[in-house]
Amino acid sequence: MLNIKKEYVITDDNKKKAVLIDIETFEKIEQILEDHGLGKYMEEVKGEDALSLSDASAYYETLKKE
Repeated sequence: MLNIKKEYVITDDNKKKAVLIDIETFEKIEQILEDHGLGKYMEEVKGEDALSLSDASAYYETLKKE
């Protein structure tokens, strides 16, 4: 488990409003979330036919034009 050093932003009535984390921790969390999402997507498309390199390149070019 990721050990997260955090600081809280407290309102005038002493309620927690926000959390501050250092940028290194934020970037680790962001990477974990992206990796998790990619893994889930890879599971979803498992067994589907892959595009050839030329087909993928052609498809990518159509996306750049839109």
